[in-house]
Amino acid sequence: MSKFILLLKKSALVMLVLAIGLAALPATAASAAGPQVPASPPANGVRIERAWARAERIYQRQGYLLAKTSDFIARAQTLIDKAKQKGWDTSAVQAALNAFTSVIPAAQAAHDPGAAIITSHNGFDANGVVTDRTTAMATVKALGQVLKQTRLAMDGTGKALREAIKTFREAHKPALVPTNP
Repeated sequence: MSKFILLLKKSALVMLVLAIGLAALPATAASAAGPQVPASPPANGVRIERAWARAERIYQRQGYLLAKTSDFIARAQTLIDKAKQKGWDTSAVQAALNAFTSVIPAAQAAHDPGAAIITSHNGFDANGVVTDRTTAMATVKALGQVLKQTRLAMDGTGKALREAIKTFREAHKPALVPTNP
């Protein structure tokens, strides 16, 4: 029992020395670079430039997708016709495709004014840097409005078509055929 008490005393003494030694060390590490200053939020000009660049990217993507709609509609119609030949009910997908097809001209009309906004890029220089803050903000808002109007013109028909296709695929999954080696 005395060996146990002696061991306990030595352990307590070691812990006490460690605690005192650690208390003497500084609480934070020293830095050769000096104190770190938290990064300040970007200036308003930079924020407007980022918003402009983002709006331009979204506009370009919308334009690309609108340009591809005729090919997409033709392929989808071909697949629907093949499914009909197999005797499958394609009425839901056909209705969704018809709704999608009918809104494309309105979406294209809503999208077209954005080209003039991007070409003029009022308030920005050729590199997208703000030259006039107030005009640049108005330009970003105008392009944002074009993007919104294009989305509204689509009226969710793209999403409805995707859902109809997904439902059709799930209803007509090919049966898994077990393979025996």
